[in-house]
Amino acid sequence: MRSGVIAQKLGMTRVFTDTGEHVPVTVLRLANCQVVAHRTMDKNGYVALQLGSGARRPKTATKAERGHFAVSKVEPKRKLAEFRVSGDALIPVGAEITADHFVPGQFVDVTGISTGKGFAGGMKRWNFAGLRASHGVSISHRSIGSTGGRQDPGKTFKNKKMPGHLGVDRVTTLNLKVVQTDPERGLILVEGAVPGVKGGWITVRDAVKKALPKDAPKPGKFRVGNGGGEPAPAEAAPAEASGEGA
Repeated sequence: MRSGVIAQKLGMTRVFTDTGEHVPVTVLRLANCQVVAHRTMDKNGYVALQLGSGARRPKTATKAERGHFAVSKVEPKRKLAEFRVSGDALIPVGAEITADHFVPGQFVDVTGISTGKGFAGGMKRWNFAGLRASHGVSISHRSIGSTGGRQDPGKTFKNKKMPGHLGVDRVTTLNLKVVQTDPERGLILVEGAVPGVKGGWITVRDAVKKALPKDAPKPGKFRVGNGGGEPAPAEAAPAEASGEGA
C-alpha cells in the first residue's frame, strides 16, 4: 500500500485526445509535498507517513510546531496529513513526492472539503420534491412538510432531514482517472470534478477499489533532497528515486 499526496486544487479545464474528443479534467498542484515524519508500529502502533505541503511563514507556527519541523529539517508547512502505508512503502523523511508518483490511466480516490453554501432549504439540501404547485397549496410550495410531531411520537426524531447548513463536509470521490502528469510543474490532471473550492487542499491516493497498475513506482516517485533550507550534498542534489524499500 503506497502513500498518497497532498495537492491544491487549481480549477478545471479540458484536454483533447488523439481522436479529437475532449476530456474535462481538474488540475491539482503538488506544492512541495514532503515527508515530515514516520509513524512506526513500535512507537505509534501503526505504520504511516506524515506529509506536509504548502509554504508557511515560520512566525505563524507555534513553538511546538517549529520544533516538529526542525527535527525533520523541513520548512514549516501549511497543510499536514497522514497516509497509512505498508511496512515496505516508507519514503525517507525530507523527500519530496513528485507528480509522476501516479501514472496516466490509473484510478485514484480524492478527498476534499465541499464548497460551503450557507443555510439551505430542504429542497436544495436534501432534494425534497416540495409541495404541490396548485390545488390548495398556498405560499408553502417549497415547504418540507410534516416532521413527525403529532401525539405519537410527539417529537421530531434526531437526524431528521431538515433545512440547515449545506456544504463544508469531508467528501471522497472514488475512481477518478489520472489523465496526465507534469512532474516539472508538479501538476496532476484528473478526469472529472473534485470536491472543494479553487485553492482548497485535496488528498489523493491510489484507488482502493481498483488494481494498481504494474508500472506504478513503488514505494513511490520522490526526489531525495533537503527541505530545511540547507544545500543538499552534491551527489544527492540531482538525484531522483523510485526506490524499492524504505
